[in-house]
Amino acid sequence: MTNVAVVGSQWGDEGKGKIVDWLSERADVVVRFQGGHNAGHTLVIGDKTYKLSLLPSGVVRPGKISIIGNGVVIDPWALLGEIKKIVEMGVEIGPDTLKIADNASLILPLHPYLDGAIEQARGADKIGTTGRGIGPAYEDKVARRAIRICDLADPEILSQRVDHLLFHHNALLRGLGADEVDKAELMARLDEIREPLLSYAAPVWHWLDQARRDGKRILFEGAQGAMLDVDHGTYPFVTSSNTVAGQAAAGAGVAPHTIGYILGITKAYTTRVGSGPFPSEDTGDVGTRLGERGREFGTVTGRKRRCGWFDAVMVRQAITIGGIHGIALTKLDVLDGMDELKVCVGYKLGDQEISRFPAGIRDQASVEPIYETLEGWQDSTAGARSWADLPATAIKYVRRIEELIGAPVALLSTSPERLDTILVRDPFAD
Repeated sequence: MTNVAVVGSQWGDEGKGKIVDWLSERADVVVRFQGGHNAGHTLVIGDKTYKLSLLPSGVVRPGKISIIGNGVVIDPWALLGEIKKIVEMGVEIGPDTLKIADNASLILPLHPYLDGAIEQARGADKIGTTGRGIGPAYEDKVARRAIRICDLADPEILSQRVDHLLFHHNALLRGLGADEVDKAELMARLDEIREPLLSYAAPVWHWLDQARRDGKRILFEGAQGAMLDVDHGTYPFVTSSNTVAGQAAAGAGVAPHTIGYILGITKAYTTRVGSGPFPSEDTGDVGTRLGERGREFGTVTGRKRRCGWFDAVMVRQAITIGGIHGIALTKLDVLDGMDELKVCVGYKLGDQEISRFPAGIRDQASVEPIYETLEGWQDSTAGARSWADLPATAIKYVRRIEELIGAPVALLSTSPERLDTILVRDPFAD
């Protein structure tokens, strides 16, 4: 058996939550390794719908250990509120089942405040963030002024670090014409969450190393998608962390060889939230239909997602950069009833045809999709649990996608329900 990393291969919202939940039945430990509470995973289990932002998707399964790694930036108030809500839905969560890296950085109340002030100052050039302080928190981490969970255990160090933090941020807020942050008020807020948060704190890297030595199966869960990666995505319209599978090792504190199989979650069409280039976007009837049938609204923000045809060029690039071994193709059922389907197989940039997504922002905004048209199907794929349940043209669509992206389909999802999944190849058995 091997350990598995699950990552998004598009702009996020690919359906990672359901797939991670489905895979977690085969895992002993589920680790979230990057991002913050700007990411949302929806799990539909029986008559209950769980909406998670910071908690790993495996938390709803009894007997599993859930871990939030050091690569995640944590809003303590959001996390404790999420724990409370999930517990009220009948899920048991405690220090024995949830462990949080003691060296993880915190999102403080000043971070969303600053996020909003900066976005407002940008005007028409805004990035389109969720406004939850993710970017400013990662900036503080890289600039070595972040407050980490372990700092909460040392009041003297905490006070010093808050001074250092506010020296920078209050100067910035003054420049933006915004109110400054009061230290006493911030310290009082931190005191509220000190004990509850520290009760979950642990040296996660050490715990995971022992789990690996004990032969435990570990599932690493990423947030967002490859094209939102701060290095490899549509910069600057990206998130503030690395979203590719290479971050799983650094963001959890494990050796790279700990991760054996990388599964890329891939929607059968393409969506994007917020600003930024989107070559295969359809702003007409097709985009509207995909959005309505796919219920394309953000789990966290409720924002409407932009929709378009499957972009094989972009997914192939994500597979190459991320070392993805196979994909889980999701939301195939959303395409039911369409007479024809288009797949982007290349781009036109000026007078040239190119087979990659360029790095420059002007080129990214200028590329035009080159489409291949495939036959659609009228029969329903919703709820299919075997290849025999699928129309022949749907299978042909899936096989063509495999050819174009250079990776096999390991899992096929045909509805939000946990069991409506076709297993082609078990990633844990690879």
